Amino acid sequence: MWIKQSLFAKLLIGMLLASVIPFSLSNIVSYHSTSQGMEQKTIELNQKTMSLGMDQVKRYLQELTLDSVGYYQDNELMSNLRKTEVSPLLVVQIREQLNKLYGSRSEMRAVRYINGKINQAFTLQDNVELGAKLSFSDIAVPAVKSQWDETKEFEVTQIGKEKVLAMHRMLIDYPAPTVLGVTSLYVGLDKLASLMRPLSEPEKGEVIFLYIRDENRLLYTSGLEQSVVDLDQQGFTSASGSLSGEFNGRQGIFIYQKEQYKELPLLMVKFVPRETINESANQMLNRVLVIQLLAIAFVIVLAATLSFITIAPIKRLLRMIGQVETGNYKMEPVPRHTDELGVLEQRFQTMIRNLDELVIKEYRSRLEISTARLKMLQAQINPHFLYNTLQSIGTLALRNGVVEISDRLTELGSILRYSMDLKTENVPLHREIRHVEDYLSLQKGRFKHKLSYSISCPPQAMDLLVPKMILQPLVENSIVHGIEKGKGTGTLHIGIELVEQKLTIRVIDNGKGVEPEAILQMRAEYASAQPYRKDEGIGLMNVLYRLRLYYGSGFEWELESTPYASTVISLGISTEHTAGGDPGESADRG
Repeated sequence: MWIKQSLFAKLLIGMLLASVIPFSLSNIVSYHSTSQGMEQKTIELNQKTMSLGMDQVKRYLQELTLDSVGYYQDNELMSNLRKTEVSPLLVVQIREQLNKLYGSRSEMRAVRYINGKINQAFTLQDNVELGAKLSFSDIAVPAVKSQWDETKEFEVTQIGKEKVLAMHRMLIDYPAPTVLGVTSLYVGLDKLASLMRPLSEPEKGEVIFLYIRDENRLLYTSGLEQSVVDLDQQGFTSASGSLSGEFNGRQGIFIYQKEQYKELPLLMVKFVPRETINESANQMLNRVLVIQLLAIAFVIVLAATLSFITIAPIKRLLRMIGQVETGNYKMEPVPRHTDELGVLEQRFQTMIRNLDELVIKEYRSRLEISTARLKMLQAQINPHFLYNTLQSIGTLALRNGVVEISDRLTELGSILRYSMDLKTENVPLHREIRHVEDYLSLQKGRFKHKLSYSISCPPQAMDLLVPKMILQPLVENSIVHGIEKGKGTGTLHIGIELVEQKLTIRVIDNGKGVEPEAILQMRAEYASAQPYRKDEGIGLMNVLYRLRLYYGSGFEWELESTPYASTVISLGISTEHTAGGDPGESADRG
């Protein structure tokens, strides 16, 4: 509902969507591209390091091969090995050779030599048990080189609980193809581990494996021995490459490298977890997200500001429309802007001012109609006949010594003459005061001592022109609604001031007063701009409307009331709209 009813919400959400959606799409595309790039870079980098590692492994196997042919350096030993009988010297020589091989490397676990001529095996393990028969692989010594299966030259076996690499190497009586025996080296994986360890980072979840032979026997792993890559489920077909897969419940890629040492197939496999590959992409994404969150915060502030700037003129227009609906055409000045909404505001206020002028013209037409009706009523009574009759009655009263009746008739005639003078609409202020004095004199005769009044006016204000019949309705309201409906007695004062080109007229009484609700109702009625009411004749509200009609923004009024203490109706008129002149001439501002 908030979004449906608020243009501000629609603009704000629309601008947010316009920024968030492209940001999100760019993040997805960027993250996907970065992940792919990082994956390809990881594969290439690891293939290079694995290739170097594979070269080191082959170099190590080459070193073991060279170690196993140390027999050829001892000619006497080679001569004795060709003999078919066992001699103490041969046993000593073989033992010395095995000791040399065993002591050449710290990772050496056992050395064994099988003499093909006498079919006897010599074994050295931990420098003891020379000649003991331990559980080693049965090696059949071929008669000639061609009968040897070189693919079985290396194998993975165990000595006790330790996994070792076994290398079986023929001792050939060169240049003849005759095989004198087979030397077996059982090497621990210490050296091999030192070569393989730098190729992986276990703390990041990386694991590296080394397999040998066609059946892919696992020789080394940097992880747990039980966690082995199921090679039957993988497709390591090419010389090198990578495959996506899962290892120990983690998604990642398997990078592999295939090599061959002589007739020995070697397969090195490295598992890299997906989170390790995406680590850089995640870091970049996090940095981008921080920047984009700041950008979105800026967009929110900017969108809210722009939305407010856009909505504020519309809200002002709505408020002005609401004022016009209540009949109030007085518009507060609005900031001048040159954009479309600013121009719309200015045009709307211009339209309201024109409408106000049309309404004022309509008010004038209604006043003219009412004036015409009044003239029609007055025409039914001949004013001269009325004046002559009153004068004759006054003369009769004087003849009978009733001076008071003559004075009252004179005042009544003056009131009638003033009110029925339809040719004059504006009069000097002193004539309006004289008229209200006649009216109050008649009311004084009616109320006797129950009514007292006073009038004050500065001399410089006496000749100011004002609309006719503006004081008498106010005084009548004070007497009829304030004093007469109150205690029946009271005091009335008319105070007129002229200060800095502003004429202020106050009518003050101590009668019944006006309720606050009634004052609020009059303010609302005045703001509704319904000036002429047929049922109330020329009352307070019609006086106010007439003055607003004549003076516009140069007129203001105020009503304050404290029951039986002070009720004050104040009229403020700018003297820029008034001027001195002949009391008899009209000053119609039509």
